[in-house]
Amino acid sequence: MTAKTILYVEDNEMNRQIVRDLLKRTKYQLVEAHDGEAGVAKALEVKPDLILMDIQLPRLSGLDATRKLRADAVTASTPIITITSFALSGDEQKAKEAGATAYLAKPYSPRDLLALIRRLAPEE
Repeated sequence: MTAKTILYVEDNEMNRQIVRDLLKRTKYQLVEAHDGEAGVAKALEVKPDLILMDIQLPRLSGLDATRKLRADAVTASTPIITITSFALSGDEQKAKEAGATAYLAKPYSPRDLLALIRRLAPEE
């Protein structure tokens, strides 16, 4: 049984480290991308089981990256959790309209994030 792969698209190293630490004791394999364009390319290459997508990204916003992934047959049905630190009213609606499966505002509880990951991409 192979481990499920999670792609984390996030430009902030500290946030990536938090998720690395969170997933270290799980069976998930973490792949990272530092901007929206790299995230889309990596998703199409790796075909992850789940994508964590920051909304505020350089080169291509998380919402635009989500729209591109939804438009591609390879990633059209991949669960995408959008994450933002600048939660404004309407952001969750925009994320859902872009194709996000779930939405999480920072600061979030790592335990809540892990529960959401396990619900959308259960460990084998």
